[in-house]
Amino acid sequence: MANALVIVESPTKAKKIAEYLGAGFTVESSIGHVRDLPRNAADVPKAYKGEKWARTGIDVDNGFKPLYVENADKKDHIRLLKSLLKDADELYLATDEDREGEAIAWHLIEVLNPQVPVKRMVFHEITEKAIQSALASPRELDRKMVDAQEARRILDRLYGYEVSPVLWKKVMPQLSAGRVQSVGTRLVVERERERMAFIAASYWDIKGTFAATEGDTREFSAALAQIDGVRLASGRDFNDDGSLSRDDVVVLDEAGATTLVDDLEGVPYEVRSRESKPYRRRPAAPFITSTFQQEAGRKLGLSSAMAMRAAQGLYEKGYITYMRTDSTTLSDTALEAAKSTILERYGDDFYPADGPRLYTKKSKNAQEAHEAIRPAGDTFKTPDQVAGEVPISEARVYELIWKRTVASQMTDCTGETVQLRLGAASAGGKDVEFNATGTVIQHRGFREVYEESKEAARNDDPAADDDDERRLPPLQQGDAARAAGPLEFDGHETQPPSRFTEASLVKRLEELGVGRPSTYASIIGTIQDRGYVWKKGSAMVPSFTAFSVVNVMEGHFPNLVDYAFTAKMEDDLDKIAGGSEFAEPWLTRFYFGEGGDGEPGLKEKVSTRLPDIDARAVNTIPLGMSEDGKPVVARVGRYGPYVQLGDSENADENSTASIPDDIPPDELSLEKAMEYLSQPKEGRILGQDPETGMDIYAKAGRFGPYVQVGTFEEFDGTDEKPKTESLFSTMTLEDVTFEDALRLLSLPRTVGADPADGEVITVQNGRYGPYLKKGKDSRSLQTEEQLFTITLDECLKILAEPKRGRGQVAKPPLREMGPDPESGKDMIVKDGRFGPYVTDGEYNASLRKGDTVEELTVDRAAELLADRRAKGPAKKAKKKAAKKKKSAKKKAAKKKAAKKKA
Repeated sequence: MANALVIVESPTKAKKIAEYLGAGFTVESSIGHVRDLPRNAADVPKAYKGEKWARTGIDVDNGFKPLYVENADKKDHIRLLKSLLKDADELYLATDEDREGEAIAWHLIEVLNPQVPVKRMVFHEITEKAIQSALASPRELDRKMVDAQEARRILDRLYGYEVSPVLWKKVMPQLSAGRVQSVGTRLVVERERERMAFIAASYWDIKGTFAATEGDTREFSAALAQIDGVRLASGRDFNDDGSLSRDDVVVLDEAGATTLVDDLEGVPYEVRSRESKPYRRRPAAPFITSTFQQEAGRKLGLSSAMAMRAAQGLYEKGYITYMRTDSTTLSDTALEAAKSTILERYGDDFYPADGPRLYTKKSKNAQEAHEAIRPAGDTFKTPDQVAGEVPISEARVYELIWKRTVASQMTDCTGETVQLRLGAASAGGKDVEFNATGTVIQHRGFREVYEESKEAARNDDPAADDDDERRLPPLQQGDAARAAGPLEFDGHETQPPSRFTEASLVKRLEELGVGRPSTYASIIGTIQDRGYVWKKGSAMVPSFTAFSVVNVMEGHFPNLVDYAFTAKMEDDLDKIAGGSEFAEPWLTRFYFGEGGDGEPGLKEKVSTRLPDIDARAVNTIPLGMSEDGKPVVARVGRYGPYVQLGDSENADENSTASIPDDIPPDELSLEKAMEYLSQPKEGRILGQDPETGMDIYAKAGRFGPYVQVGTFEEFDGTDEKPKTESLFSTMTLEDVTFEDALRLLSLPRTVGADPADGEVITVQNGRYGPYLKKGKDSRSLQTEEQLFTITLDECLKILAEPKRGRGQVAKPPLREMGPDPESGKDMIVKDGRFGPYVTDGEYNASLRKGDTVEELTVDRAAELLADRRAKGPAKKAKKKAAKKKKSAKKKAAKKKAAKKKA
C-alpha cells in the first residue's frame, strides 16, 4: 500500500487535513520555518566564522549567496521528519500558497533531501473537496516565488544589519532599523509632528428644535447654515494653523452667537425650500487582509495581530479561506453559496435581479488566483453553527467574515433623503437659514445583515454621516414653522489630526503600497516591540526615541524611508515572483548602487554618511524660547528623553530635567517643559535630620519618588552613601511631609526576636513592596502601613504559614474585567511585583506604557493576554534550546577535562 508524507506548517492544520486524507497518508507539520539566516555569531557554523560576511550570513561578493542554518529549536523535529520520510514513497509539500509558504517548502526539500517524488500541493481552504482537488492536481515548486521571498529576506537583513549600527552610534544602543518598520515609524512620527504644529481655531454654532405651526407638528432638529446668504463656518473650513481655508464663509464667535440667539427669540420661520433625492448605498466588497484587519479593529476592538491569529485559527480548522490575500474576487462556488444563503434567510427581494455582484480587485498587486476572505466550502456554516466549536474570539471573527461576505452579494440599501431650509429674519436685521436633513429607508438591502463601520463608510463616501434614518414632517416650500424650544449655541475648537489606530495605519500602509497582506500585522507589532510606538487607548503614540530615529533616516537616508521608494521595492519583489525581474541584479543595485552617477548603494551610504550625522541635532526637538531668550529643547539621551534649557555650551546639570515616560510628544509644551525644569535638581528640602543635622530631601528618581538624608558631596571621602527610602504608594512628592520622611527613614524597623531561637525579625520596604525578614527567610506584607504597626506575634504567625512565592500575598484584585473574548476565562487586574498586570488564571500580562488600571478596556486586556499567549510557546522553545545548549557545553567541557586528565 502506498504511503505518502504530507508536510504542512502547523499542527492544527495537519490534524484537520489528516481527517480528509485518511489511510495511506502521514500528515505532519514543519511548525513554521525549519531554517533561516544565522541570528547571531553563535549560530554561524565553525567553517564560516572567519568569513568577513559571516556576521550578516550573506556573501555579498558572491552573488548575495545566503548562509542558512537549521533553527536550533527545530533540530529534533527535523530528525522526526527525516525518519517519517524514510518510510514514505511520495512527499507532498502542502505549505501555504503565498511566498512564505513556497519558501518553507523549498527549505524542507533542501533540509530533508528527499529521494522520492516531491509534489507541491496548494489550496486556499481546508475542506474535504479542496484537499482532494489539490491532491489530484499537484504542481511543481515555484522557484520564482522562492527567489522573491529570499530576495526580501536578504534585503531586510542587509538593511537592518547596515543601518541599525548607525542608530546605535548616533541615538542609543540596541535600536533597530528595518525596510518597512522604519517607514511605519515615520508615518506615526509625521502624524505627531502635525499634531505638535497644530493651532486650534474656535467657532460657534446654533441649533434648535422646530415644528410646523399646523398639521403634522412632529418636532425635528436643524442647525444654522447661513447668515445673510453666507455659509456658516465649520471645523472643516480651517487650516491646521488656525486660519480660514476659504473666504466665502462667516465665523460666528461667542458674542455673535449670544446676540443672534437673543434676536431670534419668538421670530416666525418659513420653509424656503424642500429638496428630495434618491438615497442609495452599495455593500462593501468582501474582505481582503487589510480591510479585514481594519473592520476587526473598529467593530470587534481587535488588534491586527489578534485579528490575524483568530483568522489563522479559523482557516486551519477549515472554517474560512486563506486569510492573507489582496483580491476581492469570489469563486463561482462562493457566489452560489452566498446566493443560497440570501434566498433562504432573507428572500428574493434581497438578491440582485441582475445576478451576482462581481468586485474588481482594489490592490494593484492582487492575484486573481486568490480569493477574498470568506466562509469555506460549498455552503456557508452559520455563525451559530460555528460558535460552539471555536474560541469566542474566533467565533466573533467568523461572524464578521460571514456577514461581510453575504452582504457583499445582497441588494443596495435604498430610500429618499430630504433637505429642508428654514428662513427667518432676526430682530437685529440678520437673515438666517437653518438646515434640516432626513432620510427614509425604503429597502434595507444588505443592511439587513451588515453595516460597515462609520469610519470606513465615511472614507468611501463623505455623505455616510447621513446614513441614519431620520424622518422629517411633510413640510412644503412656503409652509410656516416655529422654534419648538429655545435655540442653543455651542462653542467648538478644531481638533488636530487624529493619531493612527492600528486599523487606520493598516489602511494608510495599503494606500501607499507599503507592505503586503502577510506583513501588516507584523509591521505594527514590530514598531511597538521596538519601543518606537506605544498605545494610549487605541491611539498609536510615537516615543521620543522614534523622533530621533526618523530624524536620522529622513536627514541622511531619505530614500530608505521614502514611501514611493519603499512601495517600488514591493513592486520589484512582485516582479521577481512573476519572473520579469531577477533577484541578484536587483540586490546588486540596492546594495552596491547603480554605478557611475547613479544612486549610491546602501553600502556606500552607510560608510560615507556616518561622519555627517550630528548626533545632538538628530536627538533634538525644539520646543520654544524661555522668557529670558534661551532655547528650550527635548533631547534623547542614553538614559531616556529629557528637556534642556539653553544651548549645549551654556547648559549645566541644573538646566535639564527628565521627561516622564507616559507623556506623548504633542503634550510636551513649552510650559510643561519649564515646569519640569523648575523642579530643583537636588529635590525639595523637608527639614533637618535630628541625628546628623543634614538636610532631608524629597526627590524624583528613576524608580520613583524617594527621600534622602544629605547629598553625595557630603559623604565624599567616606565609605558611606546618603540614606534613602522610597515613598509609599499613597504619598506624592508634592505632599510628603517632614514627619513622613522621618518615619520612612526609620526603616528598617526591628520588631523583636523570635523566642524559639533568638533570631531578630525586621520589617522593611523593598523594590517589590513591604516585607518582613528573619535571617534568610522573608515574607511579603499586605500593606505598607504594617511596617510601623505589625507586632512580633503577627510576624511569627506569618512566618508559621506556608511560604508563598515573592509577591504572592493574597491581595484583592484591582479590577474585574469580565470574560476574555478569546478564551472565555475571567480577566482580573492585579497588583504584582513589577506593577499591575492582567491575568486569566493561566497567563499573566503586564500593563504597558500608556495603560492605566482605571482606563483599561476589555478589548485592551484581551489584547495583552493574547499577545502573551502567542509568545508563550516561542519563549518556552527558546528557553529549552538555551538549556540544551548549556547542557551540551557542560558535557563537552567535562569530556575535555577528562581527556586532559587522562
